[in-house]
Amino acid sequence: MADTHPPAFLALVDDAKTRIREIHARDLAATLAANPAAKLIDVREESEYAAGHVSNAERLGKGVIERDIEARHPDKAEPLYLYCGGGFRSALAADNLQKMGYTQVWSIDGGWRTLKDLMPTTS
Repeated sequence: MADTHPPAFLALVDDAKTRIREIHARDLAATLAANPAAKLIDVREESEYAAGHVSNAERLGKGVIERDIEARHPDKAEPLYLYCGGGFRSALAADNLQKMGYTQVWSIDGGWRTLKDLMPTTS
């Protein structure tokens, strides 16, 4: 999938990934089970979320997450796991949340394309 994205976008994502933490989608279920206080956030567009998402995932789209995160998640130490289609937009969002002072943020590598086969979903 990465080869379908423009080079400047991929460079931006690669830069963000030097500063963030990632977890692979296959490790998410066990991680969430071990930490029930963690929140799962879908940063995809509304139409993508409506077409299917991980059960119990909260939607805070990439276009508004920076604006709305503090109202929904004021505790900047709360564990937040972000996913998108494959892990690029979630990496950018994780980078921005860290810049805003959030200390427990992970981007889910593999995103929805992998999670839909591993976790309970809603469509």
